[in-house]
Amino acid sequence: MKPLLLTIAMALASLQMFAQQYTLRGKISDDNGHSIPFATVYIQNSTNGTSANNEGEYTLTLNKGQRTIVYRAVGYKQEIINIDLQKNEVKDVILKTEVYQLQTVSISAKGEDPSYAIIREAIKKRKFHLKEVKNFTADVYIKGLQKMLDAPKRFMGRDISAATQSMGLDSNRRGIIYLSESQSKLSFSYPDQVHEEMISSKVSGNNRAFSFNRASDLKVDFYENYQDWGEISLRPLISPIADNALFYYRYKYIGQATQDGQQVNKIQVTPRREHDPCFEGFIYIQDDSWRITAADLFITKKANIRFVDTLRVNQQFLPVKANAWLPSTVRFDFTAGLLGFKVGGYFICVYSNYDVNPTFGKKDFNELLRITRDVNKKDSLYWLEQRPIPLTDEEKNDYRKKEALALKRESKPYLDSLDKANNKVKLGNFIAGGINIRNRYKREYYHFDPIPTSLLFNTVEGLAINYGASFTKRIDTLNNRNFSVRTNLRYGFANRLFNANASVTMPAGKFMLGLNGGSDVADMNNNRPMSNLINSYYTLFERQNFQKLYQKTFASASLSGRITGAWQASIATEWANRHWLANNSNYSFFRKERTFTSNNPLVPGVDVPLFPDNQSFKIGLRTTYNFSNKYETYPAGRRYLPSKYPTIGLSLTKAFNNVLGSDVNYTQLSADVSQSNISMGVYGKTSFYLSAGKFISKSNLYFTDYHHFNGNQVSYYTPAINSYLLLNYYQYSTASQYLEGHLQHNFSGFITNKLPLIRKLKLEEIININYLSTPELKNYYEVGVGLQYLNFRVMYGRSYNSGINATSAFRFSASF
Repeated sequence: MKPLLLTIAMALASLQMFAQQYTLRGKISDDNGHSIPFATVYIQNSTNGTSANNEGEYTLTLNKGQRTIVYRAVGYKQEIINIDLQKNEVKDVILKTEVYQLQTVSISAKGEDPSYAIIREAIKKRKFHLKEVKNFTADVYIKGLQKMLDAPKRFMGRDISAATQSMGLDSNRRGIIYLSESQSKLSFSYPDQVHEEMISSKVSGNNRAFSFNRASDLKVDFYENYQDWGEISLRPLISPIADNALFYYRYKYIGQATQDGQQVNKIQVTPRREHDPCFEGFIYIQDDSWRITAADLFITKKANIRFVDTLRVNQQFLPVKANAWLPSTVRFDFTAGLLGFKVGGYFICVYSNYDVNPTFGKKDFNELLRITRDVNKKDSLYWLEQRPIPLTDEEKNDYRKKEALALKRESKPYLDSLDKANNKVKLGNFIAGGINIRNRYKREYYHFDPIPTSLLFNTVEGLAINYGASFTKRIDTLNNRNFSVRTNLRYGFANRLFNANASVTMPAGKFMLGLNGGSDVADMNNNRPMSNLINSYYTLFERQNFQKLYQKTFASASLSGRITGAWQASIATEWANRHWLANNSNYSFFRKERTFTSNNPLVPGVDVPLFPDNQSFKIGLRTTYNFSNKYETYPAGRRYLPSKYPTIGLSLTKAFNNVLGSDVNYTQLSADVSQSNISMGVYGKTSFYLSAGKFISKSNLYFTDYHHFNGNQVSYYTPAINSYLLLNYYQYSTASQYLEGHLQHNFSGFITNKLPLIRKLKLEEIININYLSTPELKNYYEVGVGLQYLNFRVMYGRSYNSGINATSAFRFSASF
């Protein structure tokens, strides 16, 4: 009985404590009566606070009793009020514009603005403030909102009214297109260890979605030399107090004001060169400590940023312990426009309840992010009580309107109606896009390839069709894993060969199992460096048949997955019957004066068999380790993150003689090490790939068993970390040993951004160096230089083979 009475007493005590909490709400305005958006409100000498909304309205839940409340906004005098809270109260506050007085300051002999002396002191203290708080935890609330500000009535000749209405926009095609909120618990340990656990998530119009909001994505730390926002800017953005900031910025002293008994200097910052990756705006630096107390900065398209026209960063700090400050709010505002569409919005991050003396375990930061299934199940009452920033009327209406739409969209009748409208078989679909039949309710998807992409032409088969269809079913909604089947039928009209094969992919525990079988016409280079489409073009229009093919009847199986953490592995086995094919077509549209080569890459002038019919049975093992156990946990499972260290790989292939009639017998061992996008600061990013391999035993093997390379002989190429610009596809494949290396550096606009007019193209400069050594080739290397715009790249390459046989050519690539 006593435990029950104790439980009841504790519950009553909790209710009584809850009953002693009241709400302080109101509106924050300037002395002209205009609302001040996103002003900071917090309890003095604490880290418990909130932010006003876009209309200056705030809500703060407090325990009963006397409190001192601080109201603060960048550019305004802070207001401090004492309140004895005995009930829910409304308190409107007026913040007066801060007047920054020009103090009597010393001017250098060269007439230098006094702000430079302040900035130099701030730069000296940069590293100190960077490490001032080495560990902390905090509660973080994030709100994101994007609005369509303007949109054309028609786009690409089509009326878009129906599409905009389905998004919840008004008749003028304006309104909220994305609204989300989230709460997280953030843990940080210097220099870059982060763990974030999402507590709640809400997305307007989608009851199943999880917010994209992440505190780590909204991290701004001007005590770091660079802000590396790769999605927004190709180049890292330079802090106004970076070690080399004086080379990039000009400063102007605006004045000084008193805040919390301390003198704060307002300094205007502008780039020395308007197209450098620099901010504009104002920073506020405290005297003596030389810390940043606030920042109101922005960047525009002049700095060659991508996707947005203007991005503004507003950051306010508060003391978390004696002489140590951390952010109270961080806000990003942006506008963007493209093809008549104009979008604007913001993300605001509110920090509260800092703990600067937490205890962390050794493995606490292996997991960077955790989002569980129940995060988006919180009801409206929960958000009403927990939401620190009150919703505006527009946001309330958006939630209300889109919640009804979300319920409708999740119903079976609605999903069936969508399927009925979209699952129509039309003749045009066979030409563009193929046939797609979807059952959303059962999570099933059928796809039939379009005819044009299934047609191909080569000198072996002549005109051929390689038609495929697939079926996919989501069988594990928690981990986003599917059961899929794909079939392909192939027929060559010149050699009259019919081939058919099928593949199945399915989960097998934490691994993925693949099964394949049938017959096909395959490339002798197992890297498949040239697509069927490109080969068809060169055969018909240029009378050059680069692709060399053979027929393979096969059965194979593979199992792949993550063993643990940074360690991944796969095993694959294949039985195959290999049959060499001769040319059967001499047709092309143009260049009749040229002569096609044979289907024997080693004897291009005579169509003699490259190898006899043979059978093979082999097993391949592959394992990689990337020295990183960092991962994110979602309701769909873990997602491991790229490592800042190189990835090491080992591969072993063993072919067995007299197993299932196999004629081959060899063992090949290879190793590789690679890493992509190594940051070089303002100088761009570097990637590299090194690999070496050797056939450590070989009593019998054929050309298809050789080690092949990712060569290229045509104008179009597919960029890859291990690809060559000019290497012959087949001539230098080896059955002995090899050493290859690739180095690529992307200057990310470091050079072209300094050239007038050209800088507007936002070009990226590429340097590519490739090397290959085999007993047959000796020392082969390439040097390539080029430019990239979005996903379109043009390269000029020159190759050397031990100083002789130099060749050069232009190459281009594009992806959409």
